[in-house]
Amino acid sequence: RLLRLPSLQYLRNRCGGFVFLSSSRIYSIEPLARLPLTTLPTRLDLPQQDCGIHGLSFNGVAEDFPCNSHRSYYGATKLAAELLCQEYAAEAGLPVVINRCGVIAGPGQFGKTDQGVFTLWVARHHFGRPLKYTGFGGKGHQVRDLLHPDDLCELVARQVNSWEQVSGQTFNVGGGRAGSVSLREYTALCEEAVGRSVAVAEEPTTSPVDIPWYVSDHSKVTDRLGWAPHRPPKKIVEDIAEWVRINESVLSSVIV
Repeated sequence: RLLRLPSLQYLRNRCGGFVFLSSSRIYSIEPLARLPLTTLPTRLDLPQQDCGIHGLSFNGVAEDFPCNSHRSYYGATKLAAELLCQEYAAEAGLPVVINRCGVIAGPGQFGKTDQGVFTLWVARHHFGRPLKYTGFGGKGHQVRDLLHPDDLCELVARQVNSWEQVSGQTFNVGGGRAGSVSLREYTALCEEAVGRSVAVAEEPTTSPVDIPWYVSDHSKVTDRLGWAPHRPPKKIVEDIAEWVRINESVLSSVIV
């Protein structure tokens, strides 16, 4: 029974509520893979006019974008966890809010190619190690919105002090359009912050679970709580670069 889920049971007995950090990966790959994108000099992007796609606007992907077809095993586990949280909240009366996060990137993250790639990108520049644009023609035009951990913490602090406004709600949480960046644009930010460039190879083949463009439309949580992210990709890169510099001796053997 759901009442025996140990972590949720502990929260029910000891805490006032539960904030679950879900993921933008719960949204279906197929509709995201066929967005009507335009190729600009440094990125892919949506046209400014209405695309006629449910849950999508120039601001990004909203909470009602389709999530009813395949999404990757990782996305499936996140969506399953969301459902368990909702069921337990209803049965146990536990206040729950679900945040579907975009890419969280900032200092303290040990970057790897499959998780934490934006930290890895800064660290590779710092240590002078090569990189690769993978997929979508190998040009680095794919786009994500980045969320600084401090911006996320500020939102969570507001949520746990506003259960009456957020309990039972699901929010898309990310850097939004202002916090969006292509990998090519991010490379330029790394070069500026670190003061060096590195070789970047091109691999045009695209993974079947990768998507060309994702930006969180955080309008719902902004309207509800007045929260918005304030740390753009440039600030994120600068903070990561400083963290790498301070911890260079340790990170040199960890980040490859």
